[in-house]
Amino acid sequence: MGLETGAYESLTVDISDRVAQVTLIGPGKGNAMGPAFWAEMPEAFAELDADREVRAIVLTGSGKNFSYGLDLPAMGGTLSDVLSGGASARPRAEFHATVLRMQGAISAVADCRTPTIASVHGWCIGGGVDLISAVDIRYASADAKFSVREIKLAMVADVGSLARLPLILNDGHLRELALTGKDIDAARAEKIGLVNDVYDDAEASLAAAHRTAAEIAANPPLTVAGVKDVLDQQRIARVSESLRYVAAWNSAFLPSKDLTEGITATFEKRPPNFTGD
Repeated sequence: MGLETGAYESLTVDISDRVAQVTLIGPGKGNAMGPAFWAEMPEAFAELDADREVRAIVLTGSGKNFSYGLDLPAMGGTLSDVLSGGASARPRAEFHATVLRMQGAISAVADCRTPTIASVHGWCIGGGVDLISAVDIRYASADAKFSVREIKLAMVADVGSLARLPLILNDGHLRELALTGKDIDAARAEKIGLVNDVYDDAEASLAAAHRTAAEIAANPPLTVAGVKDVLDQQRIARVSESLRYVAAWNSAFLPSKDLTEGITATFEKRPPNFTGD
């Protein structure tokens, strides 16, 4: 797609005609979000935001899916440390710092001064929903499926969904997604306002994202930045407060037998048996 910027493990960046395309590439299955993702997203978006020639950013996933969300095999050590720490303060404090760092990777997208557009196809699960909640505009292909699935692992979503989706969705729709962990298809996502429009396939969705990006890029850049800044000001304090609260909540209450059961059941591909312990 033109000039390739940066050398990353979890994403590629291609720039053409004042529009950058950021494509998730894994390396986890289904573009799952492992250590490289959480480290590289702030760097990549800071670089793009500093490039005055980039006036819009399209975010998509490679292969058949947008993202499976958190890469549990790759990130399992982070969870096992806090689980094995018992009542000790140090692992909880270290986990709190990790959550804040991971929040920063998603906030790098939300705080980017350059308008962002997501094109979603296939699965968009957990951290994938966190990520698209941070962009300005969302499109999807007809095969897209969405799930705020953290509750199925006995986790409270803590890197953006519960902070930003209240600004996107009706409260009842959000609570239904977050409390059930259910999957919804693209038609449902469009109906409740999670995505702006649905297209026949991934190619059509991506093409629509690039058309909108080109429209934005053709507008006066300082004015575009002003519009985005004014709109963003209405949510900054609310989102920041929610992110701080959930980071502290999970640091205190995430370690549980149910979390161990949720992770174990996922790896064993069986229904979990939660006891509330």
